[in-house]
Amino acid sequence: MENMMGMDDMKIESLKEMISGGESITVEFKQSKTKLNRDVFESVCAFLNRNGGHLILGVADNGGIVGIERLAIEKIKMDFVTSMNNPLKISPTVYLSVEEVEIEGKIILYILVPESSQVHRCNGKIFDRNEDGDINITDNTNLVSDLYIRKQRNYTENLIFPFAELSELKAELLVKARKMAANERSDHPWKSMNDLELLKSAGLYLKDRQSGKEGITLGGILIFGNEELIHAALPHHRTDAILRKVNLDRYDDRDDIRVNLLESYERLMQFITKHLNDTFYLEGDRRISLRDKIFREVVSNLLIHREFANPFPAKLIIEKDRVVTENSNKSHGNGVIDPENFSPFPKNPTIARFFKEIGLVDELGSGVRNIYKYNKIYSGAEPVFMEADVFRTIIPLTMQAGDQATTQATTQATTQADEEILKLLEFCVVPRTRSEIQEFMKLSNREHFRKNILNPLIKGGLLKLTLPDKPTSPKQKYYA
Repeated sequence: MENMMGMDDMKIESLKEMISGGESITVEFKQSKTKLNRDVFESVCAFLNRNGGHLILGVADNGGIVGIERLAIEKIKMDFVTSMNNPLKISPTVYLSVEEVEIEGKIILYILVPESSQVHRCNGKIFDRNEDGDINITDNTNLVSDLYIRKQRNYTENLIFPFAELSELKAELLVKARKMAANERSDHPWKSMNDLELLKSAGLYLKDRQSGKEGITLGGILIFGNEELIHAALPHHRTDAILRKVNLDRYDDRDDIRVNLLESYERLMQFITKHLNDTFYLEGDRRISLRDKIFREVVSNLLIHREFANPFPAKLIIEKDRVVTENSNKSHGNGVIDPENFSPFPKNPTIARFFKEIGLVDELGSGVRNIYKYNKIYSGAEPVFMEADVFRTIIPLTMQAGDQATTQATTQATTQADEEILKLLEFCVVPRTRSEIQEFMKLSNREHFRKNILNPLIKGGLLKLTLPDKPTSPKQKYYA
């Protein structure tokens, strides 16, 4: 059931603890045994407007797991996603994913709802969240005003520029965004929208209900704007890409990037492609680029999860044995992040959601876990994520070090979908012992074989254990 559920055992245990802790300002249960509860979207709206939260379907108010009837699962998921894309239900619309989880032999549905940078309405009403549940505050002008002020104060991406013109946005990028969104979802609503409708749908054109101002937001300018408009709206906007391997005092190569986020993404990926070796890897029956898998996430995080009000320039620095990124951050913690046990906080939810719609990022929080997963295969080392006023990501590049060329030639081969690995996988169609595989590879150094070949293949999912609960058993065998 693990693949179907999309959750590992640690996350399932965390979900069990959440259920046992009961409902709270960030946790809401709905039975939804055969269909969605009528007030599901009021809870979603309240979470979006407050601090975000966890919506769990198939659980009673008292925490009892009732489960979703299996024949109703797909319809409930479809109804939820369809309604979230309907501006008459949730406005502005939000794109959330639904995960299936099996607990105690019953299926429940889990939805992570991030805090939004905008004020949302459900069926035309504004809901907020407190310890007692969801509250309709539509007619309470003081609470509504406080909510708008809080959103505007916390999220610079929503700053409105009423004098910015559509003509100052790059038309070709709006066309490109439609195509990319359609590639992700053939029936995407942006396909049939004009430019203004697309901006409004994406939350990049807003109206301030307090001041009456309306226009393109800073987020819209940063995504689509030409250089003159971006400089006028945010003079300090800049991303510095630096290669520093030989000339450590200055740099060997540099790209000073002051364009919109979509073009910044392309230039950063081009810089990485120019200066970092690629490694292809067989994931299932599909060849993937480990470099692109890792740095697609690194670059996206660097661009969209920064505090734009801070003049600190974002940086991507390629060194001899690592890549370091730095960007200004509105910190919600301090210290090293544990990828297996952290709660992601969206720094710019609207921009992040836009990047997700066009396929440049995955679900909130999955980027860190993907970098962690693929970099252990790519270089055999674990990345480091450090939360502070300046957020730092460190990606080790041990395979690139020249003084390890001989050893790393074998390591790199383990991650390539080449003939040698394919032969090994064919050999392991029948379960084999460690010594049989090592002999087949004609390698005498047991520790080297285990560390640089066997373990990466297991971590990458290419080899499986016949005794997964006893990984060190002398009776252990491995199969493809």
